[in-house]
Amino acid sequence: MFCEKAMELVRELHRAPEGQLPAFNEDGLRQVLEEMKALYEQNQSDVNETKSGGRSDLIPTIKFRHCSLLRNRRCTVAYLYDRLLRIRALRWEYGSVLPNALQFHMSADEMEWFNHYKKSLATYMRSLGGDEGLDITQDMKPPKSLYIEVRCLKDYGEFEVDDGTSILLKKNSQHFLPRWKCEQLIRQGVLEHVLS
Repeated sequence: MFCEKAMELVRELHRAPEGQLPAFNEDGLRQVLEEMKALYEQNQSDVNETKSGGRSDLIPTIKFRHCSLLRNRRCTVAYLYDRLLRIRALRWEYGSVLPNALQFHMSADEMEWFNHYKKSLATYMRSLGGDEGLDITQDMKPPKSLYIEVRCLKDYGEFEVDDGTSILLKKNSQHFLPRWKCEQLIRQGVLEHVLS
């Protein structure tokens, strides 16, 4: 049936929970593009036959195939655009380094787009706030307190605080640290916020 494969791409993204990135469906996308190529070639031959032979009975079939081509294009663009929006959200959630499990679900072009987006965002943040720049990915929610208690989930090593002191982050150790210094590590899964 026409456009079924394209609709399946959209359904696949719709079924995935918000904030998660399903694996890139290269086979499905290839099948949609092959269907579009076949529809286009059939339309070209029918248009040529209509022009040369005066067969006006083929016009409804040509219009139907053309509508199918447009629908396939809309579904394909919606699939790719939604994936880019999810990848952009992952940059804000995980930072500039994505976990390997997420990178595995991305195509090479999506990884390239992510790297360009990451560099553009870094350039913009450096242009803000004077010499040091301003990290706009910190404090996504307004903090209730400037310091929080955190527990280390894995061995990380030395961690330097603003006043120059170094703290050794070892698995299962608990620390009282500035929120803005450890928010990125919380997102990466190195630390967890201890709620008392």
